[in-house]
Amino acid sequence: MSDKKQFKTESKRLLDLMINSIYSHKEIFLRELISNASDASDKLYYKALQENIQGISREDMAIYLKADKEQRTLTIEDYGIGMSKDELDSLLGTIAHSGSDEFKKALEKGVDNVDIIGQFGVGFYSAFMVADKVEVFSKKYGEEKAYVWVSDTSDGYEINEASLDHHGTMIVLHMKPNTEDEDYDQYLEQYRIEALVKKYSDYIRYPIKMDVTVSKKKEGTEDEYEDVTETRVLNSMVPLWKRNKKDITKEEYDNFYKAKFNDFEDPQRVMHNRVEGNVTYDSLLFIPSHTPQNYYSTDYERGLQLYSRGVFIMDKCKDLVPEHFRFVRGLVDSEDLNLNISREMLQHDRSLKVIADRIEKRISSELEKMLKNEREEYVKFFDNFGMQLKFGIYNSYGMLKDKLQDLLMFYSANKKELITLREYVDNMAEGQTEIYFASGETTNKIDLLPQVEAVKDKGYDILYLTDNVDEFCLQMMRDYDSKTFKNVTQGDLNIETEEEKKNLEEQTNDNKDMIDAIKEALGDKVQDVKLTARLKNHPVCLTSGEGLSFEMEKVLKAMPDAQAQELKAGRILEINPNHELFSSLKKVYEKNHDALKDYASILFDQALLIEGFTIEDPVDFSNKITKLMIEASK
Repeated sequence: MSDKKQFKTESKRLLDLMINSIYSHKEIFLRELISNASDASDKLYYKALQENIQGISREDMAIYLKADKEQRTLTIEDYGIGMSKDELDSLLGTIAHSGSDEFKKALEKGVDNVDIIGQFGVGFYSAFMVADKVEVFSKKYGEEKAYVWVSDTSDGYEINEASLDHHGTMIVLHMKPNTEDEDYDQYLEQYRIEALVKKYSDYIRYPIKMDVTVSKKKEGTEDEYEDVTETRVLNSMVPLWKRNKKDITKEEYDNFYKAKFNDFEDPQRVMHNRVEGNVTYDSLLFIPSHTPQNYYSTDYERGLQLYSRGVFIMDKCKDLVPEHFRFVRGLVDSEDLNLNISREMLQHDRSLKVIADRIEKRISSELEKMLKNEREEYVKFFDNFGMQLKFGIYNSYGMLKDKLQDLLMFYSANKKELITLREYVDNMAEGQTEIYFASGETTNKIDLLPQVEAVKDKGYDILYLTDNVDEFCLQMMRDYDSKTFKNVTQGDLNIETEEEKKNLEEQTNDNKDMIDAIKEALGDKVQDVKLTARLKNHPVCLTSGEGLSFEMEKVLKAMPDAQAQELKAGRILEINPNHELFSSLKKVYEKNHDALKDYASILFDQALLIEGFTIEDPVDFSNKITKLMIEASK
C-alpha cells in the first residue's frame, strides 16, 4: 500500500535551491551517502555494545557500491541499523533534519570512539544533484518489515512496503540524463567511482566494496586474457594520522606525504598530533623540503585538507592555517566538525577557529624548537620560506611582530652567516644603541658599499638585507627589544666621536663655498651636498633622506603600479674630506670655478653607479671621463 506525502516544512523551491547551490561540486554526493552508511553502521555497532548483542562486530560490516550502466543506476548499500517506516518519514521527509542529534547525546554517556556523522538530512539530499529519482530501501534492525522511500522531488515522496533480505539500507540512484553541460554517466564508471572513494572516503572505517572488472591471463594460456569480476575494497580504512606515532616509520610518513601532496621530495618536517579537550582533532602537518614552483605567486593556494571522522570535507581549508604559515601542508581530522552544507558556514564554525589557533601555535613551537636545536635544518627552512615570515609582518602592518620576529634571520657582516635579531642584540658592541642594516642585491655587493666602512670600523655588526620585502618588514616592526633599526645608507648615523664631529664641522665651514658650488652645479638632482665622516677609503657616496630608501625605491619602481614608479628617494651626495680626491677638488675650485661642474657631475654619476642606479646620460659621463684623462696626460 502506497503512502504519498509532501515534504514536511519545506517547499519544492527550497529543495531546488539546495540541490543547485549548496555544493560547489556535484561529485560529493557519493561522499555524503557513504558517510550516512558509515553512520548507520556505527549506530548498530553502538547498539550491539550497549545491549551486548552477539554476532555483530565492526569487522563484519561493510558498505557496497554497484553501478548498472544499462539501467543507469548507482546503488549504495550498508548492513547498519536501518530505518523504520516512521524514521524514513521523519528523517528523510524533513529537509535539513539531522537524524544523529539524539544519538550524539547518548554517546556522551556511553562508549568512546564511536564515529557519528549523522548526515541523513541535508547530506542525503545531495543525491538529487545527480539523480532525478531516489529509492531508499531500509529494514530496521530487529524488525521484520522493510520499506522503500521514493521521491523524484516533483510532488514529495511516498513510502511503501518492500523486500530487503538484510537489516540496513540500500539507496538506489536513478541518474539524470546527460546534458551539454553535465555528464552524469561518469558516476557509473568504475574508475570514476574508485577515484571518488579514494578522494573523499578513503578513511571511512568500514570497507567500501565494489565488484570490478579486471583483465587477467586466461588459465592455461601464455598471452590470452579474459575479463573477470572480483570484489575489491576501494578504501584504506585506517588513516595514517589515526595511528600511534610510535608505530609509524619515517618512510611511511615520507611516502604518505609524497603521494598525498604530489611532491617528489621527502618533507623536511613532520608534525603529527592528537589533541583532546573541548575540541578533539588529529593533525598531520608537513613542512616541504623545497619551495614549490609557484609558491610566491597568486596561483598558489594555501590551506589544509579537512576531514570529519575520516570523511573528506575540503581540500584547501584556508581558515585552518594563517597566511604567514602558508607553506605548511597537511590535514586535520576532527570529531567535532560536521559536514556542513557550505564553506561559508564552515568558516563561522567555532570549533574550526579553536583548531586553527592551536595549529598556528603548534607550527610556531616546531619552528622555535628547530631553530634552537637544529640550526642547519632551520637555516635550510628559512632559505625556502623565510621570506613568507617577513611578508607576514609586513602584510599585517606589524600586528604579527611579536609572533614572528624571533623566527627571522638576516645575514651578519661579522659572522658571515644568518643570525637572528636576538643574537644580533645579544652581541651588540658597547655603547651601541641601534640595529644597523644595509640593503642590496647580494651580500657581496652590500659588503662593497662605501657606507658600511665606518660602521664596521666602529666595531658594529651590520645586517645585510637581500630580499625585496626586508626593509618594508623592518619598517613595520619599528624596533626589536627597544632597539631601533638604522639604515647605514640613510640619514645621519651619529656614530662619530666628539672630536670627529668638531673636525667635520670645521672642514665644512672652511669649504662652504665649494660645497655650495657643487650643490648648485647638480641642481635638483640632489637634496643636499655635504662632507661626511661616514666614509673611510672611498671618496664619495650617495645617501637618502628620511622616509623612502634607495632599495625601497628600486622595489617600487619594479611594480606595475604607475604611482609607485614615480616615488623617488631623496639623494644626498656625501664627500669624504679626508680622501685625496677632496684635495684635488679644492685645487680645481681654486683655479677654475666652472671646471668644478664637470667634476661634480662625474662624482654624482659615480655615486649613482655604486648604489646600483643607472645614470641619466652614459654618453655624457663617458665624454667627461675621457676629457679628464686627456687633461691629466698633458
